[in-house]
Amino acid sequence: MPSLMQFRAELHVHTVVSPCAEVEMIPPLIIQQAIENHIDLIAITDHNSTANAGAVMKAAEGTGLTVLPGMELQTVEEVHSLCIFETLEKALEFQKVVDLALPSLKNSPEHFGEQFVVDETGEFIRREERLLIVSTNLTLTKAWLTVNAIGGLFIPAHVDRKAFGLIENLGFVPQDIHLSAVEISRHLNSRFAVNKYPQLKGFTLIKGGDAHRLDELTGANQFMVESRSVDEIKLALLHESERKVVIID
Repeated sequence: MPSLMQFRAELHVHTVVSPCAEVEMIPPLIIQQAIENHIDLIAITDHNSTANAGAVMKAAEGTGLTVLPGMELQTVEEVHSLCIFETLEKALEFQKVVDLALPSLKNSPEHFGEQFVVDETGEFIRREERLLIVSTNLTLTKAWLTVNAIGGLFIPAHVDRKAFGLIENLGFVPQDIHLSAVEISRHLNSRFAVNKYPQLKGFTLIKGGDAHRLDELTGANQFMVESRSVDEIKLALLHESERKVVIID
C-alpha cells in the first residue's frame, strides 16, 4: 500500500501579467496569501502566458509551498482551459506553441488592463505588449493533444460559466478528448453541479478559485496522493491507485 499524503490545492491562479488581475497579484503576496490560507500547492495559470510562472516558483523557494507552472489557454472555440506542467521547461515548450497560435494584436491597457511581467519580488520587468485575452487558433482537441504530448495536465476551466465556459460555448463535453477532470467555478456547489449540468455526469470535478485577487485563493481541492506532482494529481483525478480528490465546498 502506498504512503499517501493529503494536501490542499488551488489550480487556477492569475498574476499581474493577466490584464484582468488586480495589481496585488505579485509573487510574494500570492505566496504569503496561499500559506496563510493553508494551501499546499498552487498552479499559476495566466491568460495565454507563462511569463510570471518562474517568478512565482522562485518566490516560493524554501516556503514549503509547491508551485506548478501553467496557463489558462483560450482556444479557437473561446473555451478556457487550464494547462499545467511539472516543470517550467515544459511550460515554456507549450508557450512556444501558443505564441505561434496567438494573433498579432497589441494590448490596449486603457481597454483591457495592464500586462506586467515581474520578478520574484514583484518588481516590474516589462510590459507584455501582445494582447493576451484573445482566442488562439488552437482547437480544443489540438490543445488537449499538445498538452498531453508534453506531459501536462489539461482541464477545461469554469465549465459552468457563461463567459468562456465549455458547456455554454459548446453545449456539451466533447467525447473525442479524454479528460482527467473539469473545473467548476467557486460559486457552484459541487453537490448540485451534476443536477444543474447533466453533461458533467461521470467526470471528476475540481473547483477553481480563478484567483484574480488575493481573497480568491480558496484552495478548495483536497488531494490524497504520494507526492505533489502532476503525475500524482492525474492519478487522483482518475481515482487510481487509491489516490483521490475531494472538493471542500
